[in-house]
Amino acid sequence: MDKAQTDSGTTKIRRVLVANRGEIALRIIRSLKRLDIESVLAVSTADRDSMGARMADRTVCIGPGRAADSYLKIGTLVQAALSTGAQAIHPGYGFLSERSEFARACEDNGLVFIGPTAEQIERMGNKLQAREIAQMAKVPITPGGPVESLEQALQAADKIGFPVLIKAVGGGGGRGLKRANTREELGKLFDLASAEALAAFGDGRVYIECFVTQGRHIEVQVLGDGKQVVHLGDRDCSVQRRYQKLVEEAPAPNFPDNMRQEVQAAAVRFAQHIGYRSAGTVEFLIDVPRKQFYFLEMNARIQVEHPVTELITGLDIVAEQLHIAQGNSLRLSQQDIHMKGHAIECRINAEDVENDFQPCPGRISEVQFPAMDGLRIDTYIEAGTMVPPFYDSMVAKIIAVADTRDEARRRLLDALDNVSIGGVKTNIRLHQAILRTPEFSAGGVDTGFLGRYLAQTAAADAEHKETSPT
Repeated sequence: MDKAQTDSGTTKIRRVLVANRGEIALRIIRSLKRLDIESVLAVSTADRDSMGARMADRTVCIGPGRAADSYLKIGTLVQAALSTGAQAIHPGYGFLSERSEFARACEDNGLVFIGPTAEQIERMGNKLQAREIAQMAKVPITPGGPVESLEQALQAADKIGFPVLIKAVGGGGGRGLKRANTREELGKLFDLASAEALAAFGDGRVYIECFVTQGRHIEVQVLGDGKQVVHLGDRDCSVQRRYQKLVEEAPAPNFPDNMRQEVQAAAVRFAQHIGYRSAGTVEFLIDVPRKQFYFLEMNARIQVEHPVTELITGLDIVAEQLHIAQGNSLRLSQQDIHMKGHAIECRINAEDVENDFQPCPGRISEVQFPAMDGLRIDTYIEAGTMVPPFYDSMVAKIIAVADTRDEARRRLLDALDNVSIGGVKTNIRLHQAILRTPEFSAGGVDTGFLGRYLAQTAAADAEHKETSPT
């Protein structure tokens, strides 16, 4: 392994193992090519013929299609990097990106982990510890706390007031998360939430926090070099289905300037408190009626929705990660970062919307994406691509940018109207419907918006079927 050390003590990375797949693997490879850094893509047997495998300088097979046998095997990935002469590993998002054991294994084997330190990942992965850090950094947190039994949970909920959320200490993404509206519901859901948390994260501990009935999900992209931290503006990720983001945009629309500045400052303060290194995102819940914001969590990795931030700042966040990972200081001060225009992203998933959003793996028969100014397509599919059943169902991200939000929304609608993906079902029609609703068009929807919209649509469909002649 050739790991060049410069006079300044920084490390010159010449070759990177990309420990991921799909569109994020391609996204990372493109930045590596622009920086004249060799890419080695780790592929499962299901991805050996992928677009990413063709684009990478080299590939190395790490096991069968099932993620547990390939993309989640720490030892195999570390050995793949060492055997191919890579100096560093980029984990992307998902899979092992927020596993402290992976970052530590890289450190122990002389590999650069392109992300935060193992200790920072571990601290952010523990949601209770992250809440404690927020308090120390003087960042507001939602009322609530850890509970070890149903009895304690009931006592905490009575104190906070219903509804409440049961949340996993060891992770996020909606797993182990349950909403309880009454004591009876809490009694039924407590053990289920704990079991889900144990299965997903190997940690069955949960905590209780208040449920904000009208909230917005706002997050702030940060970059840190271990000493200094800057923010790259905010994003609104409130269009969610079962706590999974579907549409993201930057900057957050109809967000009061005074609160925007407070949230951005709080994110920097939080990251600064832990000496954060690399790209990360500090997430907040905005209590709209009370005009208050609360810390939710910090995602210690690059996120799916990073393109909207890149489009309004003109920055390559992956390139900044690589710069920091080589031991360099931030090359940008806060005064150097300027936001221009508005960007909106839709996640295109291979799923059956009308069948409870069931994933739809299969072979892509044909693909057509429009070529338009102000449009970015991040995807790994082409005609003939097999969408495997082993991984997340997202197949593309379509992102539009324009001078104003409404122009970006209209541009994105125009793009969606001209997308064609054959062979699998997708959620494109749902995105078109969302972007056309008066609520989304006005900007500033809350996290309950999509659930209400889907319920109203289902009710209208049911009524139509009842009144239609047979």
